[in-house]
Amino acid sequence: MAKEFLVGTRKGLFSIQRGPHGWAVDSVDFLAIPVTMLLCDPRDGRRYAALTHGHFGAKLHRTTTGPRVWEECGVPVYPEGAVIAPPPSLPDAPPPKLPNRPASLKEFWALEPADPNRPGTLWAGTIPGGLFRSDDAGTTWTLIESLWNRPERVEWTGGGKDEPGIHSICVDPRDPRKVSLAVSCAGVWATTDGGATWANVGQGLRAEFMPPDMAYNPLYQDPHLMVRCPAAPDHLWIQHHNGVFRSTDGGLTFTEIHDIPPSVFGFAVAVHPTNPDIAWLVPGQKDEFRVPVDGRFVVTRTTDGGRTWSQLDRGLPKPPAYDIVYRHALAISDDGSVLAMGSTTGGVWISEDGGDSWTELPARLPPAYCLRFVP
Repeated sequence: MAKEFLVGTRKGLFSIQRGPHGWAVDSVDFLAIPVTMLLCDPRDGRRYAALTHGHFGAKLHRTTTGPRVWEECGVPVYPEGAVIAPPPSLPDAPPPKLPNRPASLKEFWALEPADPNRPGTLWAGTIPGGLFRSDDAGTTWTLIESLWNRPERVEWTGGGKDEPGIHSICVDPRDPRKVSLAVSCAGVWATTDGGATWANVGQGLRAEFMPPDMAYNPLYQDPHLMVRCPAAPDHLWIQHHNGVFRSTDGGLTFTEIHDIPPSVFGFAVAVHPTNPDIAWLVPGQKDEFRVPVDGRFVVTRTTDGGRTWSQLDRGLPKPPAYDIVYRHALAISDDGSVLAMGSTTGGVWISEDGGDSWTELPARLPPAYCLRFVP
């Protein structure tokens, strides 16, 4: 059973451990610095923490000889001349007069092992929409130019951020050459040859914010998070800006799931590691609100692939509560025994019965950005 998870927050990295009296904060690193992404690598035990220093930019740290012995490593660098195009015009609108902007690293938004049999190989998704690979545990990084140079990239746009970002990297455990990405806003992209070529997949995703004739165009989708079931890799779940979608063919096509009370809007989604029919969401009220519906903070769960849903709130704050859980702040342990989530108000909750009940961490943290279990 899981005994530790990490929470990256607006003001540092917190280790939460299970002790004789329950879960509690064990240690704090990088206090006062935003921690935007984490990786607890099951292959070699290394931990990675991505920091955002504001004026000094994004940095990446990894552990060396112990869980709290950190060293700074390399960060992705965009090639000279790489640019971000201005947002595309709407149909029948005059073209924008904004110039191209030089591409530079704003934030790590995804960090995953690239090959289960090769420790030290990593994928990183960034804002502004670059995919990078490292083969030396983050010391150096290489931009995947086959994706960066796709002609469609000029139409990628920001979704909640000023620039597009790759926030989900799903590696097929059966074949690490097969990788699926989710981009806000550019839908789902997939490679079957380790990144040499890419396809914009995800037929069936629907963007209601687009004109009707463009709503199902896979390029204009805003997935908030995409997750893959490790034991059934063809099964993926997406929490989208305007709905919840499921794929059973490796992400080539998705089916929209309707009628999830109290809302189909949210940021986070988690899938059980051994049962692809079990998934959890943290719903909210969309667009300019981004708060729980009617001030009721709940987790919704399906155990039958999305046909029916339960609203779970035992142990969560009573209404009115206005916690929102960001896309990377809901996680399940590798053995499926523990769920944990952190919110924008600094609350952290743990469930050891699949979400039926929740225990609040006896500490208030800064706003939570990301959460990862330690294998």
